[in-house]
Amino acid sequence: MTIVYIAWLTLREAGRRRILWLLGALSVAFLVLFAIGFRLIYAEVLAQLPDSGLDGEAASFFTIAGLYAVNFIIIMVSVLSTVDTVSGEIASHSVHSVVAKPIRRREVILGKWLAFALLVVTAVALLGGGVILICWISSGYLIPNAVTGLALIALEGIILASLTLLGGTRLSTLANGIAVFMLFGLSFLGGWTEQIGGYVGNQSAIRVGIVTSLLLPTEALWKRAAYLMQPPLFQQFASTPFAVTSIPSPAMVWYALLYCTVIVVLAVRAFGSRDL
Repeated sequence: MTIVYIAWLTLREAGRRRILWLLGALSVAFLVLFAIGFRLIYAEVLAQLPDSGLDGEAASFFTIAGLYAVNFIIIMVSVLSTVDTVSGEIASHSVHSVVAKPIRRREVILGKWLAFALLVVTAVALLGGGVILICWISSGYLIPNAVTGLALIALEGIILASLTLLGGTRLSTLANGIAVFMLFGLSFLGGWTEQIGGYVGNQSAIRVGIVTSLLLPTEALWKRAAYLMQPPLFQQFASTPFAVTSIPSPAMVWYALLYCTVIVVLAVRAFGSRDL
């Protein structure tokens, strides 16, 4: 119950800082813009390719493009909403009002983690679910494995939020944000190196991507999600930015879950041993 209470306080603080209001308002604006763009572009494609039988593939392409944008928004939300929650409270000494009470330090970290995990899941459901719903309403096409794909995107955001929590126990807010985004940049670059290596058949490039995925499995999760949510015909066009030539295995998903668990445990231990 203490963990749940800390989570509620964290979400309440996010509301006080208008994070939740901004997230809600900008999510609605994003979905409205996507709906307008989808209807206009999809109608133009159908006019250019009448009776081609590629209606579903065209709808899938635009939906994956929207989810690609959602993926980056979730990354930004996961890091920026979490980056100041521990280091900022330590720097301002406001954390003393919490840890001085009969509350274990691990309950503070786990409560904050639960709050931001719920925030990430809500954002993915709102944005990702909205994109998929708009596609279905506008074109009648429903992408395959939608729930699984959105779950993988949510896991990606939760991993980044967990990593940011860990960094906040030892680093300043600015250093923490830079470190997490730099790690994500390495993962992103390694992921594209792996995909290009898969396209040209370069095994060394594929291995580089696998190593960076072990360092931070976020890009591998997106590639797995994109692969699952695309029709088989779509995968034949490997030159598109959303085609997956080197497919992350289900074992990478299990590794990502283990990775997230270890990061949370390290955050609990680091905060517990931190001199406040």
